[in-house]
Amino acid sequence: MTDTPEPSQRRWNAGETAVVRYLTRDGRPGMSWPFTVVEDREDLLALYIPKGALYKRFRRLPPEEARERGYARVLDDEVWRRDVLRLMYPGAHHSIWVFWEHEDGERRHTTYYVNMEEPYRRTGIGFDTNDHMLDIVVTPDLEWRWKDADELAERVQQGVYPADFADSIRAEGERVISKIERRESPFGDGWPEWKPDPSWQTPVLPPEWDQEPPVLWERRHWAYGDIARGT
Repeated sequence: MTDTPEPSQRRWNAGETAVVRYLTRDGRPGMSWPFTVVEDREDLLALYIPKGALYKRFRRLPPEEARERGYARVLDDEVWRRDVLRLMYPGAHHSIWVFWEHEDGERRHTTYYVNMEEPYRRTGIGFDTNDHMLDIVVTPDLEWRWKDADELAERVQQGVYPADFADSIRAEGERVISKIERRESPFGDGWPEWKPDPSWQTPVLPPEWDQEPPVLWERRHWAYGDIARGT
């Protein structure tokens, strides 16, 4: 088992650029985004990424190229397509995203998105977490629906996730649904009216985005099984 660094104690100021990384199940930096810090409080981390920012996304290689390289996918630059405020909570197994679209010169709130994920850990350049497949899509009127529930069940059937881990993911979603239906924070906090500071520049991933040592989730062995055993 390899050593993993302890979480950073760094606190972030509004307007600074922080990197959010999804770590792969075997503990490597994967999809990564540059965010502008909105707030970094004891009870809330709020991060913003505007339409047009470049982030890292996995691209699957053609079969012949994959055979030559010995791996199936690479991380490439991709253009982020909408304005998103990401609300993250210490110890929570989800984050809540507030989406806006630009239409006819206007910025319009379109969706809340509840993303199931590892509780975030602080690093020297930002925050590490990992996506847990299941999501909830919420309209501005707070009507909700599950997203990717079938894919989560399929991963359990394939042995990618243990059943009790998948149950915990769904239970986390059910807790958030209770908040949605009761109009509890953050769904009644006025975030759709929030606007970024006009002086902020589009955030850019720093060169060390993939060199900063990952801070791994302490329950990864339970959640990911053999693929996490070496970390």
